[in-house]
Amino acid sequence: MDHFAWMAWTGPTAIFFVALAATLATMTWLAVAYPEIERVGVLRIPTTRGDRLFLSLILAAVIHLVWIAVVGTDPLLTLPVGEGIEVSSLWLATVLSLLSAVAIFRTV
Repeated sequence: MDHFAWMAWTGPTAIFFVALAATLATMTWLAVAYPEIERVGVLRIPTTRGDRLFLSLILAAVIHLVWIAVVGTDPLLTLPVGEGIEVSSLWLATVLSLLSAVAIFRTV
């Protein structure tokens, strides 16, 4: 595993990549099981599920970068597990990103 040392694999990094792979696998399954139909939403352009996923991922990246710039990554609380697990304020940005993804998939 020494050849992966430069990547700084942490728990959150692994969770991110597993979630991304699961999302792509789910979108692939949906495309095969239920063929995509373009629809016109509030942007007044035809979009598919893949387009809406792309918009959601880009918006999530922007939300997290702005959150880090404005709020920072200070811990909100420390869980009493072992020596204490700090819960970062970035989880609030993640919740905001998920809510924005739901809004994009419903309206765009």
